Amino acid sequence: MAVGHGGGEYKDLVVFLAAAGVVVPLFSRLKISPVLGFLAAGVLLGPDGLARLADQAPWLSWFTIDDPTQIAQLAELGVAFLLFMIGLELSWERLKAMRKLVFGLGMLQIAACTVVLAGGFMLLGQPFASAAVLGMGLALSSTAVVMPVMAERGRLRGVVGRSTFAILLAQDLAVAPILITVTVVATVAQSGAAGGDLDPAILGRTLLTLAPAAIGLALLVVLGRVVLRPLFRSVAKSRKGSGGGSQELFVALCLLVVVGAGVAAQAAGLSMSLGALIAGLLIAETEYRREVEINIEPFKGLLLGVFFVGVGIGLDLDAVAANPGGVIGLAVAITAIKAAIIFGLARLWGLSSRAAIETALVLGPAGEFAFVVLATGLVEGVADPAFTQSIILSATISMFTVPFMAMLGQRISRKGLKPDPALPELPVAPDEEEARDGAVLIVGFGRVGRLVGEMLAEHGQSFIALDTDPSSVASARAEGFDIYYGDAGRADMLRRCGIERASALVVTMDAPTKVDEVVIAARALRADMTIIARARDDRHAVRLYALGVTDAVPETTEASLQLAENTLVDLGVPMGLVLASIHERRDQFRAVFADAAPEDRKGRPTRALRGSLRNAPISGG
Repeated sequence: MAVGHGGGEYKDLVVFLAAAGVVVPLFSRLKISPVLGFLAAGVLLGPDGLARLADQAPWLSWFTIDDPTQIAQLAELGVAFLLFMIGLELSWERLKAMRKLVFGLGMLQIAACTVVLAGGFMLLGQPFASAAVLGMGLALSSTAVVMPVMAERGRLRGVVGRSTFAILLAQDLAVAPILITVTVVATVAQSGAAGGDLDPAILGRTLLTLAPAAIGLALLVVLGRVVLRPLFRSVAKSRKGSGGGSQELFVALCLLVVVGAGVAAQAAGLSMSLGALIAGLLIAETEYRREVEINIEPFKGLLLGVFFVGVGIGLDLDAVAANPGGVIGLAVAITAIKAAIIFGLARLWGLSSRAAIETALVLGPAGEFAFVVLATGLVEGVADPAFTQSIILSATISMFTVPFMAMLGQRISRKGLKPDPALPELPVAPDEEEARDGAVLIVGFGRVGRLVGEMLAEHGQSFIALDTDPSSVASARAEGFDIYYGDAGRADMLRRCGIERASALVVTMDAPTKVDEVVIAARALRADMTIIARARDDRHAVRLYALGVTDAVPETTEASLQLAENTLVDLGVPMGLVLASIHERRDQFRAVFADAAPEDRKGRPTRALRGSLRNAPISGG
């Protein structure tokens, strides 16, 4: 790192955060993918950007990144967090449902691209071992770039999203076997170069490197199933005991799971991202899935930004300027060859022409794992250093084209692609809600919420429940209810549970202030939603109507009506007359409560009134 900066070791981090604060809002306003912004920021902040002018204007060194290795370490975490979020939305059941796409189309794509690209490099004069390593590295695409870009463009659902996701997942799973294959290829090549026969013992020891990876993978899955749920339950109970506090403990545990699983996978010879993916798959089976998503999302976005900046920093503009035609031509050739192969395989798999084209275009450019594979080839001595550096440069340039490829692919299929029933449904993307269309969202699953859920199920209505009591959530989940742990007072949690597509919201909690929080958050997200809320008493019901509920059900009023109904029936009054009068009186109360909440000219309570009602004390009943 350059000397003389008073900011010390944190200067690069400050520069990145400042760039992120400028890039994301600016590119969002211009309706340009923030990925492109981060890539461009990396070029600008790197050694070929402002650093070139630092000799003439020393103050510019304050706006450059001096130590790309620190950025690279954070970037690796960003990819791991992305794979963790993908795992959260995947689950073992969905992975099983997608097995034909993942292990069929995905693995076939890797094999076909490897063979064709390796053959092309051999025609360019590269020996077999070097060509094989280059082919395996470039057969992979960029999960870190493709997934966010497609999410921004709303293309993760449907045929294109399913096929793209399946191929990327297959590539992620193939990274560890590819790295081991590179080592085997190097062993074979070195034995041949020495003029002797291949020693089976050497090859056997090389293949034994698979054993730690397999054992580590198994241990990661077993320990995760045993340890994760109790860990999260313990932290959730501490939060409940502190009145909803200790949020930092939950965040710390989420970070521990992601980073710990990644480090454990690395220790077993696997990639950090694969370990994070497995951790996400395991947590996806638990009731803490939604809460974990909300806590991890900010870190994922920020660290992925670091990854994109790191890719931009790695672009050597001097090398590009020295041979622009060769470098760019090689990038175009790699992308075109991969896209043509993927298009053919996608058509063979039954995708329509437009879906196959869009899938091929976004997966044609190289990916981040190409750098890992090619670096391993250099270390093992089977890749030509000069030629490999040119390939790495071309691969970097190709990654810059992913947002443009996605835009081009969407324009080609702009008429829309209908879901193909022959393909299993794609897991919902990391930044999308999951909920069945028309489901009822129940907040609070104690005695009242459970009864509401049971009645809904009895009448064929689907529902999703939320509760902050880990014991209640665990017991309800054990009984087969679709319930998650989480605070519904947060808009992010409501989005994750699919409030945009829910038919109604039922709030059954017995804490009036928490009921108010949920109603306010829900009404802010959807003005047209049916909201039924439990009220403590008449005054609380008035307040809830002011906040925008469709119906408020005060406990005191309902208890009085129930007592009156039972009394009249026991006195011999006909049931029909009793029920009619009870319903009539309930409607009168509802009208009184609604009328007691002053409204503005739009028929909704004024902000001033909402504030005063929100802060008003609630009388007992």
